[in-house]
Amino acid sequence: MLDFRLKVFLTVAQRMSFTKAAAELFISQPAVSKHIKEIEKNYHRSLFERKGNVLKLTASGEILKEYALKIMALHQEMDIEINFQNEKHHGILEIGASTTASQYVLPRFIAYFRKNFPKIYINLKTDNTEKIEALLLNNETDVAVVEGKSKRSSLHYLPFQKDEIVLCTHIDTPVPPVLKTIHKLKSLPVILREKGSGTLEIISNALNKNKIKTNELSVEIILENNESIKSYLQNSRAFAFLSISAIQNELANNKLKIIEIEGFSIERYYYIVTKTENQNPLVNLFAKILIDNKWL
Repeated sequence: MLDFRLKVFLTVAQRMSFTKAAAELFISQPAVSKHIKEIEKNYHRSLFERKGNVLKLTASGEILKEYALKIMALHQEMDIEINFQNEKHHGILEIGASTTASQYVLPRFIAYFRKNFPKIYINLKTDNTEKIEALLLNNETDVAVVEGKSKRSSLHYLPFQKDEIVLCTHIDTPVPPVLKTIHKLKSLPVILREKGSGTLEIISNALNKNKIKTNELSVEIILENNESIKSYLQNSRAFAFLSISAIQNELANNKLKIIEIEGFSIERYYYIVTKTENQNPLVNLFAKILIDNKWL
């Protein structure tokens, strides 16, 4: 029921990119531009302005974003209230999540879910992607949230949130802010995740496309979770690929910095994973919360 144009605007306003918004919404970039122009025509105001390659909200755009967030929240409350009239949701939901998803993505969604559905109790299991998918296949969890998409035909993958993996290091590491070529990576001391990690698989695939294998890197240490990697980075001059969502505090507090690589980027989705024959209404309800509340 929600006006799709408003969702398009809010996605662009959050991503500050027409291209990224189009990818996230699974529509073309011209379609995104058309929706934005329709809103601007309606209000006789520009919503975005470009300064070089940087996209910024105008004053009118800032106002619309503020109200769009309120409208989105009210719309979700309406859906929940109507659902409560139709069915009293209760039970236990077993969720499996990859390490990155459980630490930096899911907590705010689960808190929102529990607030609105207090009779649904959640058990959260955390491990790397490979092990979480195995738990789902063995019926030890009802639903999973992981980064990356494997080739398990018995599982259904639904993308719900885009993420970016960036190269980062200690704020005082003496290195240029931009590496001119991906092959410079071979000379840097690197931290990698353990085998079975979804993040490692995505990084390996991205490097392979640029004719670099992980065994060609100068691997200083292998660690099993993001918190360990961040702690190591803050006490060394090593480098690691981490989710941008995992290092927000460290960037804000000037503990870590991002090193860009010219012509190279790693983007991925977080996926809601279910068994193909899933008929669990609690799983469907949880999936809806994740998909409809990207702005949380």
